[in-house]
Amino acid sequence: MIDRFQALFVDGFGYPDRDVAAALDRLLGCHEIDESFRFVLNRCCHILINRWQTNTQLQPAIPVLIDLLETAPASQTSGRSRSRSVRRLRQVTQSFLESEQHLALKRLARIIEARQSALPRNRSAAAVPLGSLINRYPYLYEHCLVTEDSDLQHQQCVRNMQVEAQHKFEVDLSHYVTYRVRQGRMHRQGKTDFADKLRVVPNPTLLTDQDLVSSLKQFARRRDHGQSYRDGAQRFLLTHSHGASFRQFKEDLFDYILADVDSSYSQRQFKSILQDHLLATANDSDGKPVDDFLRVRTCSNLFNLLVVDPSAGRQHYLFLDLINNLGPLQTTGLLLRILLICHKVKPFLERRFSLLFNHYETSSSETVAWLVNMFENINIALSLNFGSVDLSHAGAR
Repeated sequence: MIDRFQALFVDGFGYPDRDVAAALDRLLGCHEIDESFRFVLNRCCHILINRWQTNTQLQPAIPVLIDLLETAPASQTSGRSRSRSVRRLRQVTQSFLESEQHLALKRLARIIEARQSALPRNRSAAAVPLGSLINRYPYLYEHCLVTEDSDLQHQQCVRNMQVEAQHKFEVDLSHYVTYRVRQGRMHRQGKTDFADKLRVVPNPTLLTDQDLVSSLKQFARRRDHGQSYRDGAQRFLLTHSHGASFRQFKEDLFDYILADVDSSYSQRQFKSILQDHLLATANDSDGKPVDDFLRVRTCSNLFNLLVVDPSAGRQHYLFLDLINNLGPLQTTGLLLRILLICHKVKPFLERRFSLLFNHYETSSSETVAWLVNMFENINIALSLNFGSVDLSHAGAR
């Protein structure tokens, strides 16, 4: 099938079925082909990909197929009867390489290659482009792998990949936490020799061990070492369960957010920016009781302000300012506090991080280390607060 695909769509000649080649020639002669060919070629790719996805033995063929699109076509050795169609094919194929559909295919190939690799995860991200790390962040999958013309089968495949990748990360994280807890306990008991003989469980993130432990302690669902993020969100929601006005909700939300922000930063420009943004949100509904719609609208708009606004040229100056002043850990905590009072906006937050991923995809991960750090912390925060694996001991030393 790969050979046939190359003959039909890459080389433009040598396809064994003349009726199929003639059908492609007719398509290439259509006036609308410049706009529609990306959908045709993408669908043809997914006819094969969707079938191969269901068989683990065939999955390695998917990156081979996708890489084929960027290979140089073979020289035409047959007559010139189809030379015009071949030239046209190569023009529209070249345009496909610049499309959203092709970009999504390349991301899919990276994820499948990472899953197929028997090597341990590469924890040195300094020399690779950010895009090559997409397999590490399941919450980006749906927004980075699904395009406007994706069929239902592909969407389901992406969801399955997301669930599998998320579960694997949570299990790896749980094993790492258990290892660190056992190691720490043995050291405290003076059993250093036994601690040194434990089977080493690698850090499943790109954070240092120290930063990972800090992140786990920050976002773990523990009630015996102070209030958790979940506790704070539940207390906030309880105060707004009976008929509070939308205006009162926004004022209390303002206080709720600022309570977790360092005062030396919040008392500067951030405080007025946040207040003005909240008060301006759906202010024609200020006198109404707060409902689910208003809550979702308010929290999703907050992510526009705090992360990136897709309607304003994807600006993220405030996000950079938060990271520079509060650091990735506190910035992640700020976003988590909003997310925990309105779970329905989780896709909105994931979408905004996918926009940042798209924007910096070709940048060296070393250059955008601040964003990699955020991605890692978000992964941990989501796993601890929305995951299915019990990591209640994650705050332990």
